[in-house]
Amino acid sequence: MRARVGPGRLELTEAHRFPNTPLRRPDGLRWDVEALHRGVLDGLRAVAGAGGADSVGIDTWAVDYGLLDADGALLDQPFHYRDPRTEGVAERVRAAVGPAEHYAVTGLQHLPFNTVYQLAADGNRLAAARTLLLMPDLLVHRLTGTIGAEATNASTTGLYDARTGTWSAELLGRVGIAPALLPPLRSPGDPAGTLLPHVAGATGLPAGTPVTAVASHDTASAVAAVPAGGPDFAYVSCGTWSLAGLELDAPVLTEASRAANFTNELGIDGTTRYLRNIMGLWLLSETQRTWRDQGLPHEIGPLLTAAERARPFAAVIDPDAPEFLAPGDMPARIAAYCVRTGQRPPEDQGSLVRTILEALALAHARTLREAAALAGREIRTVHLVGGGSRNALLCRLTADATGLPVVAGPAEATALGNVLVQARAHGLVPDRAAMRRLVAATQPLRHYTPGGDRAAWDAAARRIGLD
Repeated sequence: MRARVGPGRLELTEAHRFPNTPLRRPDGLRWDVEALHRGVLDGLRAVAGAGGADSVGIDTWAVDYGLLDADGALLDQPFHYRDPRTEGVAERVRAAVGPAEHYAVTGLQHLPFNTVYQLAADGNRLAAARTLLLMPDLLVHRLTGTIGAEATNASTTGLYDARTGTWSAELLGRVGIAPALLPPLRSPGDPAGTLLPHVAGATGLPAGTPVTAVASHDTASAVAAVPAGGPDFAYVSCGTWSLAGLELDAPVLTEASRAANFTNELGIDGTTRYLRNIMGLWLLSETQRTWRDQGLPHEIGPLLTAAERARPFAAVIDPDAPEFLAPGDMPARIAAYCVRTGQRPPEDQGSLVRTILEALALAHARTLREAAALAGREIRTVHLVGGGSRNALLCRLTADATGLPVVAGPAEATALGNVLVQARAHGLVPDRAAMRRLVAATQPLRHYTPGGDRAAWDAAARRIGLD
């Protein structure tokens, strides 16, 4: 993405788009870093052809990492967080560090693919490693040669002390990870080096073009671009995952918060992204992929039209049920879930799509209600950002389920947050509030007022414990 930022101006254009297709190898599901790097170079080449760039920033998903040897070479393609190698590993880590103790330090939601569990699963692979780089830092390293760990993403690892803003030496020792493996921390807006000469030559950008550390966890960038006008908002950053929560001044490290499986991740300016991960539109995209492979209709427009017409709450599912995590035949898994829970499976494509979207709306509502109670915060507005903001039915269902007005957009919140952090670092925007005002003034937003049958929503939530 290429952006232009100035007084009253925030323009985002797509310079280049490339697929991110995992490698299915006999030893596990991996990320193709070489393909990602080529895609980044192609994007920078397109930016150079469109007039160049004053700064470059990279964000990606969280938890995954590459391991470098003593010469700075990548030991192997990084594992994908959906690879099953971490099954059962959390129990080993918890034997060394109890769940309550771990949460009191990191404030991190327990997910089976957290970085700390992946590292425990790696075992002997770590012996040959000199440096661990999280995915955005690995791609920055390819551009600049610099080593660092951007803090918003580091906070998702299960090795970051949410109280002190540093790597936790105690946790590292307890789980047997050498502190030297983890690079120095960077904050959003810090310089992350300049393009290496061969990168500049390959892309057509000037040698010395600065690379700026952004909020490199994509959700942290998305939250930075939430067009909120005050503190009494909640957000749902909805894409493959739905990240639903609040922006707070400090983490919530209570036992009640841990029991509710909320996470405290770092945002820009030292804020806390207090949220819970929900499976998200992964369920819908895997459903579409399955139907495509089966030769069935799979285009989103007609599916959403059919879902609008479908009967509400024909089936109710928990989107975070473990059987929905791995790639596979999602319609069959949803049908099996319904049978297991004593429900009739959705009978047609529209009903299945509506079942997925209603499940996400119910999960959004429960998560935000619990977050507000645990943090002692009142919510007046829900900002739904990311790709899910384009899904009008999901936005309307979320408004109905929460009983709160929903502001949908921007869809490209992650890219906007990325460029706004760069713009602020280079003196174009003064502060976080000004960043958000600029988003609100320049980006298309849609508003949804809650309606629907409140009793029906409450009854649906009770059917599977989402109340």
